[in-house]
Amino acid sequence: MTPTDPSSSRPASRTEQTTAGARPTAGRGGADRSESFGESLLGEILDRAHDLPPDCIGPLVADVLEQLGGRRPQVLLQDYGQLLLAPLPGEGLIGGEPQPIDDSEAGRCFLDAQFLELAGTNGVRVHLPLLDGGDQVGVMSVTLDSVDDHDRRLLYRIAGLVADLLVTKHGYSDLFFGVRRREPMSVAAEIQWALLPPLAMIMPRIAVAGILEPAYDVAGDSFDYALNGDVLHVAMIDAMGHGLDAATMATVAIGAYRHARRAGIGLPEIYSFMDRAVAEQFGPEHFVTAQMMQLDTTTGHLQWVNAGHPSPLLVRDHRVALRLTGPTTLPVGLGGAEPRMNEMRLERGDRLLCFTDGLVEEHETGEEQFGEGQLIEWVNQMERTGRGIRAVARSLSHTLKRARGGHTTDDATLLLLEWRG
Repeated sequence: MTPTDPSSSRPASRTEQTTAGARPTAGRGGADRSESFGESLLGEILDRAHDLPPDCIGPLVADVLEQLGGRRPQVLLQDYGQLLLAPLPGEGLIGGEPQPIDDSEAGRCFLDAQFLELAGTNGVRVHLPLLDGGDQVGVMSVTLDSVDDHDRRLLYRIAGLVADLLVTKHGYSDLFFGVRRREPMSVAAEIQWALLPPLAMIMPRIAVAGILEPAYDVAGDSFDYALNGDVLHVAMIDAMGHGLDAATMATVAIGAYRHARRAGIGLPEIYSFMDRAVAEQFGPEHFVTAQMMQLDTTTGHLQWVNAGHPSPLLVRDHRVALRLTGPTTLPVGLGGAEPRMNEMRLERGDRLLCFTDGLVEEHETGEEQFGEGQLIEWVNQMERTGRGIRAVARSLSHTLKRARGGHTTDDATLLLLEWRG
């Protein structure tokens, strides 16, 4: 359920009121500039945000929701494996066990990024998605005696501010990392998670969603993206080897990609810059497969270069239509020829699935490869659900992991792009 027009007024039973002692003040053009009840709630968050310690976010949320008449407030954060919603600790917030995303009320809210209201004997339990730039941070939950459109409007805006707070304060503390980590994490995985952009970005013209497996032991796989004006830049890489060596190589490759991209050079030149950086740092026996793309989000014009990486899949009308094949060059670090640029024009609603070879290969002795054919079958099944790009990427990765026995001998990463036109 979505919030109503923010300009509408609250009914007499729960009146929006001015702050204590304040009188309506006529401003420019006779407009009332006094502080309403709703503005006071939001202003309390904004006024305290800049110097708020990270561990005080929970108590602030609890206090604001209590002023709205809320009970049993809870903030739930997605774990790194995208399986659970774990409660944020803090005075005034309720705790409890992590909730499974696939089998809980909060999980339904999370997957669909929509309000969820559930009436019970003790009131209405409301779950709200915590969204920041389309990235799904988690869920905020609270119980109210009843819920009207004004409550929804205020809760929606409070949830937006809370999501922003969680994102901006994340870099100042290990608190949120500890909440989201549900298993021991390798040093290589720590490096890779620190390197990543947000796992999702949902904008009017473009949407991006990615996922890494194994979440707590990933090493050589990574991706990066940036929306600069009308152009979306995307890279996916797979560094050879495992552990810290692979993570270090991936860090250099992504760092070189970002440096070259920000210099404003073309895709073939970006490849050459990355190639030199990896070769100079690691020598001729090491390499990184890579796929780099640029998408004009106004026209759907797509350009890409492939350096020994699996070809992306084009999903059109909810089915895999073709593989993005074309001229390739050697992986980054091996001194390949300057790559030829491939081009095509997307149609509105097209999705591109980029993935590393770990998603379709099984290297354990005696085991069959999972295979691209099975990948395509599962993509077609997931697309028929009609769910958003975030939910499809997550479901696809987890389904493939279950189909191969819950493990993989290599990193298995996917990135799903949608051009909305």
